[in-house]
This record gives sequence, C-alpha cells and structure tokens, in this order.
Amino acid sequence: MSSIKFGTDGWRARIAEDYTFENVRYCAQGTASYLVDEGLADRGMVVGYDLRFLSEDFAKAVAEVLAGNGVRVYLADRAEPTPVLSYAILPRKAAGGIWITASHNPPQDNGYKLRSSYAGAADPETLAEVEARIAQAQETRQVKRMDYDQGVKQGLIQEVNIEEDYIAQIRKLVDLEAIREAGLRLAVDPMWGVGQGWFPRLIGGGKTAIREIHNVRNPIFPEMRRPEPIDENLKPLLALVPEWGADVGIATDGDADRVGLVNEKGRFVNQLEVYALLSYYLLQVRGLRGPLVRTISSTVMADKLAKLYGVEVYQTNVGFKYVAPEMLRVDALMGGEESGGFAFRGHIPERDGLLAGLYLLDLMVKKNKKPSELLQEVFALVGPHYYDRVDRRMPAEDKPAVQERIEKAEPQTLAGFRVTDIQKAGYYRFALEDGGWLLIRFSGTEPVIRVYCETTDQDRVQELLREGLRMAGLPE
Repeated sequence: MSSIKFGTDGWRARIAEDYTFENVRYCAQGTASYLVDEGLADRGMVVGYDLRFLSEDFAKAVAEVLAGNGVRVYLADRAEPTPVLSYAILPRKAAGGIWITASHNPPQDNGYKLRSSYAGAADPETLAEVEARIAQAQETRQVKRMDYDQGVKQGLIQEVNIEEDYIAQIRKLVDLEAIREAGLRLAVDPMWGVGQGWFPRLIGGGKTAIREIHNVRNPIFPEMRRPEPIDENLKPLLALVPEWGADVGIATDGDADRVGLVNEKGRFVNQLEVYALLSYYLLQVRGLRGPLVRTISSTVMADKLAKLYGVEVYQTNVGFKYVAPEMLRVDALMGGEESGGFAFRGHIPERDGLLAGLYLLDLMVKKNKKPSELLQEVFALVGPHYYDRVDRRMPAEDKPAVQERIEKAEPQTLAGFRVTDIQKAGYYRFALEDGGWLLIRFSGTEPVIRVYCETTDQDRVQELLREGLRMAGLPE
C-alpha cells in the first residue's frame, strides 16, 4: 500500500490506482483522528468537491468517515470553487475543511485538500500530524464509518448551500456594480471547472458583455492538457479575445483558486506580471498599505514595488501551506505565487481566482485602461521583466541522482549573468546580478521537475532555462 503524503497543496494521485475510495477513507480517518485528539470534533468540518470524475462520491465517502468519528459535516450541496468552500469555514466557525479536487492536475487525477479554521491551507506541522494518523489507519486498516443516510438522519451530516455567504463577502470587497456597468467585453474560460457561471452571476446583466467558453462539466478537459490557466492550455481563449474584440480574457483553473489573464491583443499575461498588476492595484490605485508575501518562484517586481511604496516583502517556499500562515503572521496585504494563486487581506488567506479576476477588472475600470497599457504603467516603475518555465516529467527513481547533480553545482555565472547568491533548501534558487533568478525544484504534487527564471533581459530567458536543465542533467 502506497504512503499518502501531502504535497504543495494536498494529496493528489491517479484515480483507480492510488486514488481509491479506500485511500480517501484513510485520509478522512486520519483527519478525523486529528480533530478528535485536538478537541475540535464538535466544531465540525466543511466538505466540498469539484467537477472531476466521481468527486461528489468521494466527498460523500469523506462525510461518512467524519460522521462515523463524531465529527459534524457541512457538505456543500453542489460542486463549488475552492475559495467559496474555504470562505464557508468562517461563518460556521468550523475546525476547517476538506476539498475533493486535484485543482489544475491532469484529468486522470483527483485530490484531497485540507484547510484549517482560518480558511486557508493547513500549515506543514498540522499536515505532518494528519499524515501520521493516516499512516496509522492504513497500517491497522481501521476506519470508522456511518452510513450516509444515517448521518443525515442523526444531524451529523448537513447538506448546505454556501454561496450566499461568499457573494455577500465579495460585495464588500469589490464595487461589482461599477464593473457591471463599465461596458467591458469580457471573455471567460473556466476550463471546464467550477468557476463556470460565476463571472456572469457576479457582474452580468448590465452593460458589460460576457462570453464564457468551456462552461459545462467535462472531466476529460478537452482542448487542453490540464485545467491550468497558462499559455499552452488557453489557446481557445487567446483566439477568442481578438476575434470577438474583447477588452480582456480571464481564466480560472479546475477549482477556480487560480487566475489567468489575456490582454486585449490575445497575449497571455504571465503570472508574475499578474502579481505585479495586483500589487500595483492595491498599493497605488486603492492606496492600501501592508506587507506583500511571495514565494521563491514569484516576481522580484514585488520587491521593487514594495520599496517604492514603503512596504515589506516576505518570501516563502512554494505552496499556500507556507504563504497562508505567513500572511496571517505579518498581516499581509497580499500573498501570491507563480502558479497564478493570489490571496488578499480582508478576505481569506486562500488563493481566490474569482476575486483576483474581479480585482483585475476593477483595476481596468478605475484606470480606464486595457491590460497592455496597465502593464506598461507598472514597467515604467520597475522596468520590464521577463519570465518562463519548463517542466520535465521523470521517473521517481531518477530523483536522487538528479538532486545530487544540482546539489553539487556551484555555478559562478548563468547565461552570462554573475550568480550573487545560491539558496539550497529542498529547492535550488540562483540569484543573478540583474536582480533576476533561476529556480529548480521538484513538484510537490506530480513526478515533475520545474525550471523557472525571471530576468530583465528577454534575450537570455531561454538560455537560463537551458542552463538549468543542463545542471539537472536533463534534455533541453
């Protein structure tokens, strides 16, 4: 039996191989045991799911195990975005939440995300405690279950509609009416995921026109490799924006906690540029102040903007299990990562692709400018920055040899840039003399190695990535 480990954001695995009802029940038992041991069972857990294959059935299996352990369950009555589910923790004062979703992973996968009472990703210490109890459940093959209908009858399982709480919260954060009446042409791609219908619902019905594609359930995610809002997966949206004459395109990933942005010319705006736009919006347009939190793989434009506006920047490892606790610790204005996940003060320490998209639209409305013009405004302050990333799948047994090669590398220069600092902490980050960086790290959710870079010299981006692959001994 394979061991279950939480990666960058939860446990994910191939459906019918490792991701089985048996293993999902072990996860639920481990979580329930932790809640009971910590005296949190009475507070209950929100349980939700996405639109992947059998997600609602896996969620019911989780509910049965929690109820069997005496843990009250608030089960979402329909598939919901991760941020909507996470916000539902707060008004119920629940101990946390469990989401059945594999987010942006390929269609063959599903996953199990764990959230804490603050409505953000559980911290590494909590995850380690839960993992240990999952392993114990696997070893003893003991799972306490209550029949679903019996759980409902006893009041331990409640099916709840959680949407209105979230919508009321969003209305406090964004002037939805101003966006609704702005007369924008908005193209939306929810990528067959749970973001479908949300932008029309929140800002539709006025002068702003909305066209949505990929907005039915289809768990094989046609026209894309996976529901991850990056350039290669957004070809239909990239084509639709100029074809329809849209002002902007917005995409959300499979569970709608990430955002992708397409400018009015049909060009993908990368996630580091989106981080810069959102921080500029909060600091300059809304005049707010507070620290910024970014991961090691996110943009140094944050640091340059922070210096201009007199705020601090805090860097974390990759994953919101690091970002969320740091946001709470420093009362951050915003937290974000390279994957397109952003969280905001006054909301929840959780990635929210819907709110991030609305903030980007509000930025356009308040400045009366299109995305390409807004990015030039940011570049006028911090200078142009260029970014790219390559992923390579590799057999798990190759990881130690690859890791050893990178560990031994001590490059003095990369693509002609002098290396000014090297960080080795389970990842390998090489700071460059222009303020840019090269990062090599292993995915926490897939058998993949990722190589990323950011630099002020567009001509050196691909060479930096090639140097990273060569360092790892992988084909270019």
